[in-house]
Amino acid sequence: MRQVMLYQDEDGRWVAECPSLPGCVSDGATREEAIENVKEAIEACIEALKEEGRPIPEERFNTLLVAV
Repeated sequence: MRQVMLYQDEDGRWVAECPSLPGCVSDGATREEAIENVKEAIEACIEALKEEGRPIPEERFNTLLVAV
């Protein structure tokens, strides 16, 4: 399980990034597409780390919504 930040960029595309895997970012025309794409990106990032013999970072982020 990985936490993913999901937001729209200035062009209206949905961006999904996984903070616990630096550089693991994807996007899509819709929320659903961005989520599916980031799932693939997470799998690819983890596989690359394994192939390189590098440790796989643990999920370490907690999210919190703050009313302002």
